[in-house]
Amino acid sequence: MEYNNDFYQCFDYSKSSRNNRHNLSIILTAFISALIGGVCAVLIYAKTPAKKNLKNEVIDTATTTTASQLENANLSQVSLTNYSDTAIYAANKALPSMVSVSVKYNVNYWGSTQEATATGSGIILTEDGYILTNDHVIDTSNSSYFYQVSKATSVKVSIYGDDTEYDAKIIGSDSRTDLAVLKIDKTGLVAAELGDSSSIQVGEFVLAIGDPYGLEHSVTAGIISALNREMTVENRTYKVIQADCAINSGNSGGALINSKGQLIGITTLKLKGTGIEGVSFAIPINDAKTIYTELINNGKIARPFVGISGINLSKITGIGNGLTQGIYVDSVIEGSPAQAAGIQKGDIIFKFDGQPVATMEDLDKIKFTKNIGDKVDITLYRNNEEKTITVTLGTE
Repeated sequence: MEYNNDFYQCFDYSKSSRNNRHNLSIILTAFISALIGGVCAVLIYAKTPAKKNLKNEVIDTATTTTASQLENANLSQVSLTNYSDTAIYAANKALPSMVSVSVKYNVNYWGSTQEATATGSGIILTEDGYILTNDHVIDTSNSSYFYQVSKATSVKVSIYGDDTEYDAKIIGSDSRTDLAVLKIDKTGLVAAELGDSSSIQVGEFVLAIGDPYGLEHSVTAGIISALNREMTVENRTYKVIQADCAINSGNSGGALINSKGQLIGITTLKLKGTGIEGVSFAIPINDAKTIYTELINNGKIARPFVGISGINLSKITGIGNGLTQGIYVDSVIEGSPAQAAGIQKGDIIFKFDGQPVATMEDLDKIKFTKNIGDKVDITLYRNNEEKTITVTLGTE
């Protein structure tokens, strides 16, 4: 059984955009495993009097006809030759650094196990085989009451211009930033040239490169639509670049590049819903550098860790169950700082480090401003009695 699909995971757009007037369905495009997917596309920027040549020098390309030559004197012609040349230059420079990622995993339906496959994209970081992709491309694990999806049982990589399929080792992954690093046993690769994502501007020309629906190394064009968008997916907030690239399943982990062919982002999310087109998102490369460097060096990201899983209790839900608003501690991880401090299942946390918290997202936002080893006071209710417990933050 084969799946050439990715997971779509819904997230709340109303929390991400104060101008949202509709209850849009936002989808995290998990371009590699199990059931549906998406990420980055194209809008040709054709109405501009100035374009760039292959050396990225701005030159005037506007040409107009006389009114007598046109039925409508207001019409004018704009040459797209240099726009096209810029896209060709950038694509040809970046393509040798692009890879296709193929993953196999097991799906268990009611005790019957079958093998499935999915595809995504990646970017060569070093000439000796380190590759950057999305975490959701290689970590497909998921479960429900009727099926269970395993982690990747194998990961293979295909390089642009090379028909060989290489076995890839997962060096490290980080679900919080949705980044992962792979390694293949090959040298002499073309590493992507990194750009500066802090210097990009709204309206700037960009290309997205990836493998939509298995169509390897597809290139689409567009512009930067917005900067520093905050998108929240499953209690995780991403600060991303918005582009108008039209995206499809398989683009995840691929490249967003500028007119110089430099990598400025990793395509990760898209907006999906009726009437929505050309709204895609990429992780800025400047933000990704520290993550993939730590993954290469340590195999994981060290973050402050408490060690609980919680259920968010709204005021209505809490009162309806004879409880208060806050975070209901559903489980405490064995050996965690929370267990060592005496936090128990059934406790309801309503303050963290002296600040009110109503959700796990509230708690995480405060927690990630702290350092490993910091002491934090957690105020909670246990059997209708208020308690304050001091926890020493550990390593996740």
